[in-house]
Amino acid sequence: MKYLEIIFWILVFIVFYAYLGYGILLIALVKIKSIFVKDKNLYTKDFEPEVTLLIAAYNEKDYVTAKVTNSLQLDYPKEKLKLVWVTDGSDDGTPELLGNYPELTVYHESARNGKIGAINRAMKYVKTPIVVYSDANTMLGSDAIRRIVYLFSNSEIGCVSGEKRIASKDVDTASGAGEGIYWKYESLLKRYDFKLFSVVGAAGELFAIRTELHQDVESDTILDDFIISLRIAMKGYKIGYDPDAYAIESASANVKEELKRKIRIAAGGIQSVIRLKALLNPFKYKTLSFQYISHRVLRWTLAPLSMILIFLINFLFVAIQGFNLTNCYTQLFLLQLLFYTSALLGWFLQNREIKVKLLFIPYYFFIMNYAMIMGFFRFIKRKQSVNWERSKRSV
Repeated sequence: MKYLEIIFWILVFIVFYAYLGYGILLIALVKIKSIFVKDKNLYTKDFEPEVTLLIAAYNEKDYVTAKVTNSLQLDYPKEKLKLVWVTDGSDDGTPELLGNYPELTVYHESARNGKIGAINRAMKYVKTPIVVYSDANTMLGSDAIRRIVYLFSNSEIGCVSGEKRIASKDVDTASGAGEGIYWKYESLLKRYDFKLFSVVGAAGELFAIRTELHQDVESDTILDDFIISLRIAMKGYKIGYDPDAYAIESASANVKEELKRKIRIAAGGIQSVIRLKALLNPFKYKTLSFQYISHRVLRWTLAPLSMILIFLINFLFVAIQGFNLTNCYTQLFLLQLLFYTSALLGWFLQNREIKVKLLFIPYYFFIMNYAMIMGFFRFIKRKQSVNWERSKRSV
């Protein structure tokens, strides 16, 4: 029983640390660092190299006009910004529609080899020193390119991650509210990750790399943005971050669509942990390993399993010791019941638009961890296709 209690509290610590504890520790470490290390100005204000905005799109006809308009309005010298689309496999008229815009360079092949296959092919034509990746269904802030490029004036930066924002509504459903709150918290962690050392992984909606650092990624890669960015970090560069260089998109249409996306990410997360196994060595990668394990690996591996074991072991303790409100195990079990009841309430209300968005946090958190478990089994069974299938978005 004693050893089981030790295991129980280790599991509790893993879950707490993965979702809240690391954030608290991270902020504290940054505060301590600011006391002993003075910020150096390593950036050049007038840094303005040529840039390629590369958009890999599959059947994105509905977003072409808005995306092209958005791209042409970006605050960066027109003669220095190359707009490139790669549309491999698209058969809905996307390539033909793009052909109406002489400002664009479009690469198209009828064969569909997944997003990373399209990126690998298009990168052979990129000649600018910096390439910015973005999705067709996300709109960029007017100064997003300029803010990203500014960070590259520091030679230590090899990759820059922009911020993903979810379009906010006064009232929202579970998918929109949960996704929006989640990304706000992620953005906070990214800001402090960069202040401590480096961001651990970029989001495909908006990120950039030094073109010279590009290397083709395996054709079956699920999370291409994550692998590309962290392999650059493993070469000794930092991944920068600017929260004001943002890409905004609407939330998933419903929880079913969000779950589909999360399961794919989870399967890709397991694949990434395996392919980036060298990064688990803190003796070689030091702070980067600490951040990577704390921010990513625990969430994708031990935390979801720990939640299941915590509930089962806690139930066993209550069954053996009896239901006693003064007993900490009884109190913890009641808190878990409250959490899962709240998640169940979120499930009942998932398609209703409400103002009190915090009601959806337990449900979204539950769905997120459920997706991790489902993603793990999908990866083990090799059932996750590399071809991206865009989730339906709310209007």
